[in-house]
Amino acid sequence: MTDIKTKTGSGTIEKSDSEWRKELTPMQYAVLREKATERPFSGEYDHSFDPGTYVCAGCGQSLFTSDDKFDSGCGWPAFSAPAAESSLAEERDVSHGMVRTEVLCSKCQGHLGHVFPDGPGPTGLRYCINSAALKLLPE
Repeated sequence: MTDIKTKTGSGTIEKSDSEWRKELTPMQYAVLREKATERPFSGEYDHSFDPGTYVCAGCGQSLFTSDDKFDSGCGWPAFSAPAAESSLAEERDVSHGMVRTEVLCSKCQGHLGHVFPDGPGPTGLRYCINSAALKLLPE
């Protein structure tokens, strides 16, 4: 596994720390900018299956659709595929004594969660994403 796998979206967003703090809630800032993780089963989208598009809470880029959301029982919203391959970037994460693949928004580089190879077909992937990193745009 490579350390960095970047898929660049259109127009990267760069902001100062103070700009991010003004625009995001404390939980959104902690997750998106400091790579924090919500407590399992605490996020607003964990058990929500309303139709729509999930966008990045930091920059508004489309990340996932409700068609690819499933109940994995892991405690965080889970998706089997991104809305577009170019909407996500991945990095190797060796924190907490584990080796995982971190998922980032390709436009603002906000931390979203992690991807695991134990999801349903056809991709076999489970994108385990923090609710605080998302906003649902209803259909």
